[in-house]
Amino acid sequence: MRVLMLAQFYPPTIGGEERMAESLAVGLARRGHDVAVATLRQPSQGRYDEREGVRLHRLPGLAQRFGALFSDSGRRHAPPAPDPETVLALRSVLDLEQPDVVHGHNWLAIAYLPLQRRQRAAYVLSLHDFSLVCANKRLVRNGHACDGPGVRKCLGCASRQYGAALGPLVALGTTAASRAQRRAVDLFLPVSTAVADVCALAPGTYEVMPNFLLEATAPPTDADPRLERLPEGDFLLFVGDVWADKGADVLLEAHARMAARVPLVLIGRKEQPDLLRDRGEDVIALGPLDHAAVLAAWSRCTIGVVPSVQPEAFGVVALEAMAAGAPVVASRHGGLPDVVVEGETGLLVAPGHVGELAAALDRLMADPELRHELGAAGARRAREFSADAILPRFEAAYARAMSTRAARGLSTSLTHAAAPGD
Repeated sequence: MRVLMLAQFYPPTIGGEERMAESLAVGLARRGHDVAVATLRQPSQGRYDEREGVRLHRLPGLAQRFGALFSDSGRRHAPPAPDPETVLALRSVLDLEQPDVVHGHNWLAIAYLPLQRRQRAAYVLSLHDFSLVCANKRLVRNGHACDGPGVRKCLGCASRQYGAALGPLVALGTTAASRAQRRAVDLFLPVSTAVADVCALAPGTYEVMPNFLLEATAPPTDADPRLERLPEGDFLLFVGDVWADKGADVLLEAHARMAARVPLVLIGRKEQPDLLRDRGEDVIALGPLDHAAVLAAWSRCTIGVVPSVQPEAFGVVALEAMAAGAPVVASRHGGLPDVVVEGETGLLVAPGHVGELAAALDRLMADPELRHELGAAGARRAREFSADAILPRFEAAYARAMSTRAARGLSTSLTHAAAPGD
């Protein structure tokens, strides 16, 4: 099967969504499929590359020419509207690759919409977040979980995130793109039931397709010297942006309230400076680490904590902790309950509830046997999200989408044949 992925970022530009797109592309290539990826060309990157059996096409874009438009000039994302330069470049890639399936992963897929009708390829769209209905993708409004889209809410929220001039355009573009995607997509692949529900996907138009763990070709490494700062004994571990949306402030307050005195280790690409001010020596912020070092930290921690205030679309962080055998305490919303089974692989707490989080952590610290049981059960459940378990589901979904696409084409042909005067 010939598959073309559309992902606005791709390693070496890193992030959770990018890692999932790479894992899928590499996993399918290893299973004998012909896989290519179209991604946006970031500063200093070339036009073409090949990585682990995957052909990588890097596309230009008008928006990408203006670094000032982006909060991080090294991560120039796709706009929520077709960029004409990107559309033209993508058309050339389609002509070259001749895919059976086009698999979109984020806003870059919007550049495919003007081209989709003339393609024979089935079109599937993974929903890694809430971007189908939310301009900021995270379903967070004024620092709290949003209860759903609304015109005034979305305009205000987008303006706060993207600026007064650009925000309304992003909000309106998101709405227009959502309508176009619902017409064009042959099969949606939301990563959790929470994403499917929030995006109001119609029955029969989607299949929940969770993220998965691609088995590493090498064991976790302790080579990063910052891992020497990990405590020798018990410690709690948080991995993610050290930011209020991720519940870092809630975790820090819960940690301070705990009866058990145990170090808290924070690993993250971004740190909100005021959150770490005046924290004691038992709070250790390591900053960003590479993926292998993160896996090594998970394998050494006592408890993994995922206290997100924003609803996580899935929760790869929790899954990686479980795969390493760590019991997990996580927020009871978004896609996390799809991963963490209450009382079986970890404990779920109300998002943003400091007292409940502190109590759950104290409960586990006081009961080594329970920690062992939850950790062992979590490792077994993580195997249900292995590449060997999930990749065949993607293949079946592609086959389903190809059948839907073929039926759509037949229906269109019959309609034209029956039209008066044809």
